[in-house]
Amino acid sequence: MDQKQRTATGALTLAALGVVYGDIGTSPLYAFKEAFAGAHGLAPTEANVLATLSALFWAMTLIISIKYVWVMLRIDNNGEGGVLALTALANRTAGDASRWKLLIVTAGIFAAALFYGDALITPAISVLSAVEGLSVAAPTLEQLILPVTVGVLTGLFFIQRQGTGSVGKLFGPVTLLWFAALAVLGAISIAETPTVLRALDPRYAIDFAIEHPAGMFLLLSAVFLALTGGEALYADMGHFGAKPVRLAWYGLVCPALLINYFGQGALVLRSAEAIQNPFYLLSPEWFMLPLVALATAATVIASQATISGAYSITLQAMRMGYLPRLFIQHTSDAQRGQIYIPAVNWMMLVGVIVLVLEFGSSGALAAAYGIAVSGTMVITTLLTMFVTLMLPGRVRLPLLLALCVFALLELAFLGSNLTKLFHGGWMPLALGLLLFVLLSTWKRGSGLVAMQRRKLDIPMDIFISGTQPDVPRVPGTAIYLTAEPAVVPSALFHNLKHFKVLHEQTLFLHVVTADIPYVDPSQRLKVTPLATGMFNVSLRYGFREEVDIPVALQGLTAHGIELEAMSTTYFIARSNVADGPGGMAAWRCALFSWMTRQSEGAAGFFNLPPNQVVELGTKVML
Repeated sequence: MDQKQRTATGALTLAALGVVYGDIGTSPLYAFKEAFAGAHGLAPTEANVLATLSALFWAMTLIISIKYVWVMLRIDNNGEGGVLALTALANRTAGDASRWKLLIVTAGIFAAALFYGDALITPAISVLSAVEGLSVAAPTLEQLILPVTVGVLTGLFFIQRQGTGSVGKLFGPVTLLWFAALAVLGAISIAETPTVLRALDPRYAIDFAIEHPAGMFLLLSAVFLALTGGEALYADMGHFGAKPVRLAWYGLVCPALLINYFGQGALVLRSAEAIQNPFYLLSPEWFMLPLVALATAATVIASQATISGAYSITLQAMRMGYLPRLFIQHTSDAQRGQIYIPAVNWMMLVGVIVLVLEFGSSGALAAAYGIAVSGTMVITTLLTMFVTLMLPGRVRLPLLLALCVFALLELAFLGSNLTKLFHGGWMPLALGLLLFVLLSTWKRGSGLVAMQRRKLDIPMDIFISGTQPDVPRVPGTAIYLTAEPAVVPSALFHNLKHFKVLHEQTLFLHVVTADIPYVDPSQRLKVTPLATGMFNVSLRYGFREEVDIPVALQGLTAHGIELEAMSTTYFIARSNVADGPGGMAAWRCALFSWMTRQSEGAAGFFNLPPNQVVELGTKVML
């Protein structure tokens, strides 16, 4: 048994390398170089190199090794991590404090919106920085950098619909090879100039900050590039568990990254001209083109992890009511989490290619990178502080003090990154604000629609006691999807108005999305008898789960309810939104109406059999 557990843990650790550490693992391609590039770049002197490495080492230790890998992996929502899972946990611990709930939800939505900005920049900067190695290996190939980058990214997005199951098996081994290459190249360089290890002393960073406070403030934005991808550690813990993520970080990823960064620093100490591209210049000439190929493969894997993350957070947002229903294709029969969302995929492809062509180099893109990630990190820390304060037994003064230190550091990183605002940093921020408006508008509009329906609909208890006994019955089963079990669904109301009959067996079906990732299958189905042949049926799902109503309703047999496929009909009400004197501004009403039209029908979203569905339209004034 122990041997099996060790084997399973080893397999999960290997798999985590490609998915969890793809983003942060490709940072050596550009992070160290950016400290000495651009308008505010430092001169590549010995003092500046050692100060940069010292700041980078201690930032990675405090923010990644301690905050994320040690602390955050212990703050989970039933085994799930990520800012939306943390938001749901914080919202639950807030209890009846409505003011806190509003702040928590607003912060969580904004952090989720910022994630999409990061999801666009990561593929662009990662693949572009890898392909730029062509100009180092063979300067005559420089003109091919942009076409090759666009081609690689386009191919990556086009294969998404096929799923990544077969290719995904290579992710772990390729990433393992990548980290091994990072460590070997860095170690060879350090062996030539071991004095670079003096940068492990934090006094180099502290002295630089005291002597050049403005320079250190600007340097932080470059140092932060080495931390991007830290949120993935927390977000992907549900896929692999905390132990494999920790083993991969402490056992391989962290040592390999630090050895490579210090190797780049040692190279620059030997030759200041190497700062043009210290990563590729670590390589011997014979290994240069293979290294470009390996780096491109590693950045494709990092991009794949980011794309999958965008799908995952979109699905979570839909489950929690912040986005309309979108078409989702499941690309694996074995892995439930492997999904493909065409709308997200094609919008990301367009956005990524625009970024590559607009900025043209990884250095220019680095100016736009960091704001979204640092903003999300700050929000994660603040939400964790709230959860720590609110949950009984979790209030620990050392933990709160540590979180305060993390918050101060991350605020400093955010402030430094904001200096890039007019050099491209506005782009992810603007995208985040746009998505925040979309997410919050859908949530608000959906609430108003539900409120309008409650005003018009008949209470279920009045219908059961007074109306339905006089209505003729026809053979078969009618299943009415409803958002409010306490009121008669508008679809039934219109059905009665036009046809004046009820089915012999009528089910009012309510799908509940809990603010936990997964619901125990034994707690999935709840049946409440209302009258002869009439039942309330409730289905509970976690926000990470796929809703499949026909499969779930197979459990009705245990409650004495038999469904015959050929005589069962699903009735769905579809709202048509119109402007009116409601609770939203006219432009938000128009935006909500547009989002409603883009929404996938309930039949497809809930996996209902198309030839058994009847949709009835209702007009709602907002």
